[in-house]
Amino acid sequence: MKRLSYVAATLMTVWMLQSCGGGNTGAKHDDAVDSANAVNKEIAPVDQNSSEFAVKAADACMKEIQLGKIAQEKGVNPQVKAFGEQMVADHSKAADELKAIAASKNITLPDSVGEDYTKDIKDISKKTGKDFDKAYVDEMVKDHNDAVDLFQKASNDVTDPELKAFAAKTLPTLQAHQTHVKMLDSLLKKK
Repeated sequence: MKRLSYVAATLMTVWMLQSCGGGNTGAKHDDAVDSANAVNKEIAPVDQNSSEFAVKAADACMKEIQLGKIAQEKGVNPQVKAFGEQMVADHSKAADELKAIAASKNITLPDSVGEDYTKDIKDISKKTGKDFDKAYVDEMVKDHNDAVDLFQKASNDVTDPELKAFAAKTLPTLQAHQTHVKMLDSLLKKK
């Protein structure tokens, strides 16, 4: 009889602990799994097209920022210097926004400019005076034609809603840069 009472008391204690949440390692595990699943649901995988857009856009932003800084230092024409300053400001803002979106999507962005862009930057950096201004503006015309194409395509084709919205929101700024730099190009060619 003592044994039966002891077994019953033990079972009752275990049952009470389970139902009251005491010593409940199973519930802690379930909470951890639920939290991990919630995190995984928040960071849904992004399709390759969206990810490639983010990487290309980040690379282009870094190039524009670096060249803009160089233009502020080496530019002879005050409008070239001012355009370089605008590039640094606008592309830094876009890069920061893109970094935040990419982080929330688990997209790894480059932390430095790609090889092709590095070569462009080095080539332009070697120039001085009016030759620098012309080379910089020529590169900005080419880059902004490419950027407008990239962002137009992304604003239509990218499937990730946040990246698509980023592309659509950034596109008018890039188009304004494109118009501005083409005007600057015409001005420099007249001189």
